[in-house]
Amino acid sequence: MKLVSIRKHGLALLLLALGGAAVGQAPLSLQQCVDTALARNAELLIGRNQVEMGEQRLKEAKANRLPKLTANGDYRWSIELPYQFMPLSTFNPMAGEGQFKEVQFGVPHNINANVQLALPLYNPQLFGGIGTAGVAAELQALQLRKTGEQVVQEVTTLYYNAQVLHHQLAYLDSNAVNTEKLLRNMRLLREQLLAKGTDVDRVELQAAQLANQRRQAASRYQQVLDALKLAMGLPLERELHIEQAIAMGRDAGYLPATTVEHRLAETQTALVRSELGTLGRSRYLPSVQLMGSYGTMGFGYDKQPNDFLKFHPVSMAGLQVAWPLFSGTVINRKMAAKRLELRNSELQLKLLDDKQALRTATAERQRELARTTVANTLEQVDLAQRIYGKTRLQQAQGTASLTDVLLADNALRAAQQDQLAALVDYLKADLELKAATGNLMRTNN
Repeated sequence: MKLVSIRKHGLALLLLALGGAAVGQAPLSLQQCVDTALARNAELLIGRNQVEMGEQRLKEAKANRLPKLTANGDYRWSIELPYQFMPLSTFNPMAGEGQFKEVQFGVPHNINANVQLALPLYNPQLFGGIGTAGVAAELQALQLRKTGEQVVQEVTTLYYNAQVLHHQLAYLDSNAVNTEKLLRNMRLLREQLLAKGTDVDRVELQAAQLANQRRQAASRYQQVLDALKLAMGLPLERELHIEQAIAMGRDAGYLPATTVEHRLAETQTALVRSELGTLGRSRYLPSVQLMGSYGTMGFGYDKQPNDFLKFHPVSMAGLQVAWPLFSGTVINRKMAAKRLELRNSELQLKLLDDKQALRTATAERQRELARTTVANTLEQVDLAQRIYGKTRLQQAQGTASLTDVLLADNALRAAQQDQLAALVDYLKADLELKAATGNLMRTNN
């Protein structure tokens, strides 16, 4: 891997200005920051809990296939026994047809205790729900992976931003040293009446501008580090140091892999298919359930001289079949909506593949262009540095004016900013290419 680093004039100052605080604590690599974020990021912890919830819902759906065993018991005391009408001929054979006699049946005390068993043999909604819950659990796992990729992309972007700001600070420190040397020289010339006061003022203004830019860059650098700590799940008060050298990546493209967005779209389509199939089966197929019950019934009478309490066993076994004949048009409407949803999911999957191909091709072109630009801007920084050095030498010899020195200094700073901008463009394109080819979660080393 190629490493883009600040030339020796900036690197030494960067080590002095920023590296002193890192004594005793090794800087973290990008991969170490990513690994920490994958283990501690709050959004990922929430996502893992959601995946566990999906797995529990799947287990819940499967548990409905198990037999249900319930124990029941009740006691009833009839203050007034219920009446029934019986044909009068039951008591009087001479009674005519259509004549009845009211009779009270039963005893005042009734006790019932039993154990009931219910085992679903086939239920289209139940078994379809299990398949749907399985696809939903897979969807939750893919959502977690997508969140992981987003975290990796966020951490990587923040890490690169911090590295670029590191380099910007080094450039500013280097420029400040050059400006300070120039300011001392101009003050000396003014004391010797070889320079005007306005010349010194112009250099002092430039020094003040550089100092202000240095403070702003340092503030942005700290803000980026704080955001990086938050993404990594670290407390803000903890010190964090990163590697200074920016890894340019490999020359070859990344091996294409199925992206999580594609897998999410496929799983979403499978989920709609599963729901549609469950609706179709529940519209035509019956549900079959095995039933059983065993218990005892007690009858009691508490009046003399025939008080008693007697229990009699009661048991039953059976098969219950429920066949839907007509349930209105609700299911038909639901199925029609699901078919449209399935069609949209299939179209979305095709559109996603087309966008992914365009995204990959665009990122490859941008990365290659940025790589070339980085190489060119590095040469321009070297050239601007040499021009600035020669102009300073010519000024000391009296063959160049202060304006020439300031112009050369401005050209050097412009070349440095172009180089940093090219670095940002390259890192952004490289990260986009990783995401487009499904390589975000692979090792960043």
